[in-house]
Amino acid sequence: MLIIVPAYNEAGSVGRVVRGLFELGFENVLVIDDGSTDKSFQEASRAGAKVFRHEINRGQGASLETGNEYARRKGFDTVVHFDGDDQFNPADISGALKKIETGECDIVLGSRFLDNRSKLPFLKRYFILPIARIINFLFTGVWLSDAHNGFRVLGSDALDKIRINQDGMAHNTEIIKQIKKHGLKYCEYPVEVRYNEFGQGIKEGVEIIWDLLIR
Repeated sequence: MLIIVPAYNEAGSVGRVVRGLFELGFENVLVIDDGSTDKSFQEASRAGAKVFRHEINRGQGASLETGNEYARRKGFDTVVHFDGDDQFNPADISGALKKIETGECDIVLGSRFLDNRSKLPFLKRYFILPIARIINFLFTGVWLSDAHNGFRVLGSDALDKIRINQDGMAHNTEIIKQIKKHGLKYCEYPVEVRYNEFGQGIKEGVEIIWDLLIR
């Protein structure tokens, strides 16, 4: 099992994320430094992760596909997508992995809405994310409680069949579309998201729609 951590200018948090993963016994951590202009590469390396670097900033989707391709070439049967901004709780990984190990799911999708641990900003909870769920359904035909969550676990079938072509944040919707296309079994799993900053807003949402429609 390989944990893939995309990072762009996350020098203040990525080392802490990597150490937290190691402390829970996860041995294989790959950080994709997506053309950062800060010390993300050095901090991730110092914490003990294997680190690859994009020479230019390509986007989170491109970073995840770089990690997925490495996993395929090295024969990993499972990958975890786990953000580098220290918003996810690494303790959630083990439970999500069990869904793969038991054969219940080919891919596990994290959700902030299946328990009450995530304290979402008001605008996100009651405006941005509900609209995102509707838009995601219109593009994919799959209804999810949380349309754009960066926590996911791909088993061997999902890793083999899913190819991320959207370099930016539209990859979230693209992955869901490919789940349906390939008939993969999916399930949602409750994960905690701790908000250190607001994250994606309306502007970013418009950019995602643009990518899905035009690019």
